[in-house]
Amino acid sequence: MSDLSERLQTYLRKRLGAPDLEVANLARIPGGASRETYRFRARYAGRDRGLILRRDPPASLIETERTTEYRAYEAFHGLGLPVPEPIALELDAAPLERPFFIMEEVEDCQAGSILSPDPFGAHAAKIGQQFFTVMGKIAAADPRDVGLGDFEGETDIHDVAMHEIARWEKVVNEDEIEPQPIVRAAIRWLKKNPPPPAQKISVVHGDYRAGNFLFDGNGDIRAILDWEMSHLGDPLEDLGWAIDPLWSGGNPLVGGMLPRDEALAIWEKASGLKADPKALHWWEIFASFKGAAIWISAAREYAEGRNTDPINAFSGWYTLAFHNHILAQKLGA
Repeated sequence: MSDLSERLQTYLRKRLGAPDLEVANLARIPGGASRETYRFRARYAGRDRGLILRRDPPASLIETERTTEYRAYEAFHGLGLPVPEPIALELDAAPLERPFFIMEEVEDCQAGSILSPDPFGAHAAKIGQQFFTVMGKIAAADPRDVGLGDFEGETDIHDVAMHEIARWEKVVNEDEIEPQPIVRAAIRWLKKNPPPPAQKISVVHGDYRAGNFLFDGNGDIRAILDWEMSHLGDPLEDLGWAIDPLWSGGNPLVGGMLPRDEALAIWEKASGLKADPKALHWWEIFASFKGAAIWISAAREYAEGRNTDPINAFSGWYTLAFHNHILAQKLGA
């Protein structure tokens, strides 16, 4: 860790033009399967600033592009949404052995765990109001206006759903290490029962859910995190993912925050769009399929020793079984 700290210090001194900068208290934050995450203090010019380092790992649960995540932070921080301030993006592996980016640390906050039966306590409703409002504002933003019109994704409202099916079917094809009959059944159903065309093309966060934001002691959301899967697509993709049963942790409230109807109404008001029941039903089944594809990839990474983070073992065991169960229920219905 001392070598990484010294290399980071050398990089930031040059990048920020601060020859007196010192890096202190560098420590890895557990969890996170797509980037190694560290917190540290940067002390320079009389400042003592908390920063976060996100570095590419040797192997990743999901193949993601760090430039995408960084640009999403830039765009939505600039729009005034609760997103950490981006500080530096480095694509050259030389400074820290792998590409990375640095952003501000949002301090004195916590994330709600899906393993907790009541992750937000008395603040659940207040947090839920903000959570679905911010998601609606992301959906309402024109990708071109926020500088993300060139993001990867399908821009034809008629083809966007099949584009996403192809993306995640490819993951299953490449990473399954044993037959996945329920997932294959879900793929067949999704292809045979396409949803209505998207109402618009938006920036899709890709992993907007409980556990991927920070809130403070007053119940205020301070940071929406983990934009590495963001792309252009149907905004209902984010909504379907956010209300997936996995993120409720057994709580009857959506994401442990709000009743379903209330959550959808808040999203509709903020986005100016409709949570069309037929379309949303398709995207909910898609969400559980996408989840299963991610957990299948995690299982392979762990089994082959490319990434032995325990979160990959948990994902390939518990969460894959969970989404297989949800898919079986939904397809059966």
